[in-house]
Amino acid sequence: MALHDLKDVYHDMLQDLYSACKQSLDATTELGRHAKNDDVQKALKNGATGIADGMEALTGLCNDHGLDPEGEHCKGMEGLVAEARAHAIKEDFGDADARDAMIIAQYQRMVHYALAGYGTLVAFANRLGLDGDAAVLEKCLDETYDGDRHMTQIATHGINKAAA
Repeated sequence: MALHDLKDVYHDMLQDLYSACKQSLDATTELGRHAKNDDVQKALKNGATGIADGMEALTGLCNDHGLDPEGEHCKGMEGLVAEARAHAIKEDFGDADARDAMIIAQYQRMVHYALAGYGTLVAFANRLGLDGDAAVLEKCLDETYDGDRHMTQIATHGINKAAA
């Protein structure tokens, strides 16, 4: 599909972010199964719920625009998911806290990709005068930031110290 204007770019990015979320949902669930710390497990479970909620919101926006949410495959998230699996799951660790620190790091890399996607989509929706879309996306962005900040607190107030 040729991208002729900002609306075309916006539509493409909606689908791309849906794909990114779908891939990160599976990886987040998998990371949660390998985490040992209860707080990390709970945060990843909440993260998976948030990702699923974001996918639902993106599906609604795609449907509103006559788009198939699965119309794109996000290669960027594909790479981040591969990295997360390689470094946090398949890697050998002599210490559970060190693995949990790596799990947090890899999860946050995926989250930061989503933050960039949501932030960009908010800006595009605002420029296009899609106030309803912007409000939905802003909510997703805020919730993603909240989850990221919570995971940072878990890391900085416990896991990183224990792993050191």
